Amino acid sequence: MSKEKPTIPKGTRDFGPAVVVKRNYIFGVIRRTFEKYGYLPLETPAMEQLSVLTGKYGEEGDQLIFKILNSGDFLSKTTSVDIAEGSKALTRKISEKALRYDLTVPFARYVVMNRNEITFPFKRYQIQPVWRADRPQKGRYREFYQCDADVVGTSSLLCEAEIVQMINEVLTALGLTDFTIKINHRGILAGIAEAIGEKGREGDICVAIDKLDKIGQEGVRKELLERGISEEAVTKLEPLYTLSGSNEEIMAQLQAILGATAEGKRGLQDLQEVWTYLQGLNSQALTAQNASGHPRLLLDVTLARGLSYYTGCIFEVKVNNVSMGSISGGGRYDNLTGMFGLPGVSGVGFSFGVDRIYDVLEELQLFPDSSQVGTKVLLVQFDKASELYALPLLQQLRDAGIASELYPEAAKLKKQMGYADQKSIPYVLLIGSEEMASGKLKLRNMQLGEQQDLTIGEIIAQLTH
Repeated sequence: MSKEKPTIPKGTRDFGPAVVVKRNYIFGVIRRTFEKYGYLPLETPAMEQLSVLTGKYGEEGDQLIFKILNSGDFLSKTTSVDIAEGSKALTRKISEKALRYDLTVPFARYVVMNRNEITFPFKRYQIQPVWRADRPQKGRYREFYQCDADVVGTSSLLCEAEIVQMINEVLTALGLTDFTIKINHRGILAGIAEAIGEKGREGDICVAIDKLDKIGQEGVRKELLERGISEEAVTKLEPLYTLSGSNEEIMAQLQAILGATAEGKRGLQDLQEVWTYLQGLNSQALTAQNASGHPRLLLDVTLARGLSYYTGCIFEVKVNNVSMGSISGGGRYDNLTGMFGLPGVSGVGFSFGVDRIYDVLEELQLFPDSSQVGTKVLLVQFDKASELYALPLLQQLRDAGIASELYPEAAKLKKQMGYADQKSIPYVLLIGSEEMASGKLKLRNMQLGEQQDLTIGEIIAQLTH
């Protein structure tokens, strides 16, 4: 019987210690920022009821949900008629659960189920993996972590302004400088649909416009026509792709185009209020510029987040000096909890794509040396006597907060030093018969190749300085 070669599913990855340490560095920066703004941690199950997830992400999103087969004989309650009706009908009979597609819908479900215990406005952050049956490619995985921050129970646009602030703070703390926080409003998109004579068709228009970066203007034009948008309307839409000037100048141009539409007017008013809050907060997102000379916060009327539940401001973040998709996005979703029987609860949130952020920091070499956490000192032993002598020293080092380990056996010196090299341990403590007799231990700096004879107290003082 041949042995099977071990593999993992496409679009998933193992993370070795060096990678996990760097990921934890990113999580730490994000977590500290969320908590600084008053967000509380939350966790929800990896599995949700399939009915909770479907219908929340649009038709394309629903296709990317990983379904879980029912336990036992999952075909026992099906008939040949069910199979003949196709995969959609069959899925309802053989799958009741699914892996979560994002963290926002499970959050909305949690809010509805726990509404009597929650203090509103309720701010939460959540750092957990999600799963999508997508085609794996650079920066796109089937299993990946999201870091969400959401607030429900208030319609104040201060929340949107603080989201811009948090995005800017996190990315700046990670060492990024050339990034763009794109912002738009679904009201503006609805107003555009009305202004070009296609009122109520913003859904089709949004799906097509959302692909502008990928398929270009000609591709968007073709898709709009295929979706039944008139050629006259498609032509009227095209000048909006190339609006230019400052954010204030773009708003003024939009005012002239959309001012007569109720939804467009609402969108512009909301965005202007967000700007007012950011000005009051002295936001760097308004004043800092990218390498291109443009402000970090950019009003982009072509931004059309594909998820069907956004109803107000929408966000997307891209790093400009790396070939990578968006690393963050979100928006306001006033009607989401209404789908679970709790109408009238306004919510807004956003998500960081940690895997993409990791790839960006790796490519730009922005991980600090301090993120390379590991053993700082390896105690080398030569026999049973030196092993016993090393034990209280090992504990003293650890009590002082110095990550330390004792090589677990009296192997040859070359093997123990090789172990330190392979693990990038910066210091080695040599304990032989002379060192035990004198109390002066040899501390070797592995990078410089230098040795010092020091007491354990002097070693601790030097390594904690």
